[in-house]
Amino acid sequence: MAGLAAAVQEVTGDAVTLAFVDQGYTGDTPAADAAAHSIALEVVKLPDTKRGFVLLPRRWVVERSFAWTTRFRRLARDYERLPQTVAGLHFVAFACLMVHRLVTLAARSP
Repeated sequence: MAGLAAAVQEVTGDAVTLAFVDQGYTGDTPAADAAAHSIALEVVKLPDTKRGFVLLPRRWVVERSFAWTTRFRRLARDYERLPQTVAGLHFVAFACLMVHRLVTLAARSP
């Protein structure tokens, strides 16, 4: 966990302060590793009285983002040879999604 937290802070320029994680990161060790890099962990847990399908808060944010990227045909399959190309295409896809969101919000405001 310490290596992951260090890598995240390096890539983001120490901008991450809160990370939502699943139950695999419960315990003192992951929390201490994350705290050493100024990241607070919030574990998303299942309710004790789980019965059937339960929607977990904040869990769907990443999965929804992956679903959005599958609408871009080039990202739906693994066509690229270089990982830098795939990363660049993801950047373009999310930029398109954010521009679309901005245009939609601008059209709604008076």
